[in-house]
Amino acid sequence: MSTIFTKIAKGEIPSYKVAENDRYYAFLDISPLSEGHTLVIPKNVEDDYIFHLDEETYSGLWAFARKVAVALKAAIPCKRVGVAVLGMEVPHTHIHLVPLQSEGDLDFRKEHLKLDPEQFRKIAESISKEYEKL
Repeated sequence: MSTIFTKIAKGEIPSYKVAENDRYYAFLDISPLSEGHTLVIPKNVEDDYIFHLDEETYSGLWAFARKVAVALKAAIPCKRVGVAVLGMEVPHTHIHLVPLQSEGDLDFRKEHLKLDPEQFRKIAESISKEYEKL
């Protein structure tokens, strides 16, 4: 049984793709903490706990996430890109990359943004363009 994130990476469920390579996929969170909130996943590993990943997948995921974070910071005005690995809501390892103005912006208990499809599309496109420059 595939997770929703596996289906997203395979294109079976639409997403606002930010970046992709043969092993990893990055897309906008549809319930973002801030504009540009991105999820980074391994495509072919559905384990729900990041520390269960084999060394190569684990290291590759973080290297890919770093490149996405650099593109994210270039595309979205922010002081930092925060990182969170929770994995409680979807049983598929994923890294949250969240543009921050302050530490409070990484509080998952706060109200999440509601963006329309055009806003999501523009944000994803701007991050993707920055990613392609790297």
